[in-house]
Amino acid sequence: MAMTIHVDIVSAEGEIHSGLAEMVYAPAVMGEIGIAPRHTPLVTRLKPGEIRVEMGGKMNHFYVSGGVLEVQPFVVTVLADTAIRVRDLDEAAALEAKRRAEDALAGQEVEFEYAKAQAELAEAVAQLRAIENLRKHRGG
Repeated sequence: MAMTIHVDIVSAEGEIHSGLAEMVYAPAVMGEIGIAPRHTPLVTRLKPGEIRVEMGGKMNHFYVSGGVLEVQPFVVTVLADTAIRVRDLDEAAALEAKRRAEDALAGQEVEFEYAKAQAELAEAVAQLRAIENLRKHRGG
């Protein structure tokens, strides 16, 4: 049997995943990271994107809107602002949020509203990317 690491993904709404994994991939602020069992301890911020949890050749996909990732040699904890299984994302709502954010960016002059629109656009694009990756992984 392959070595495993325990993974917990939680958000303000509650726990979304708890189980073993052979590998975990996460969207750290400085780029995607891969975490295997016995990884060096690490704490980093997460950007909006996809968390992938691999076990027994099967990949589970989760979307997080940001948060914190803590890695210990045998435990990975994701404390997400928002977390949802990618298969439960609403593609139409993400496309609409992307369109609204792009419209807001085109017409904003106030720095605060511009930053908010940029953050909303990043989240919508990350959701759409996660949906696309899930489709590719499943072959359709």
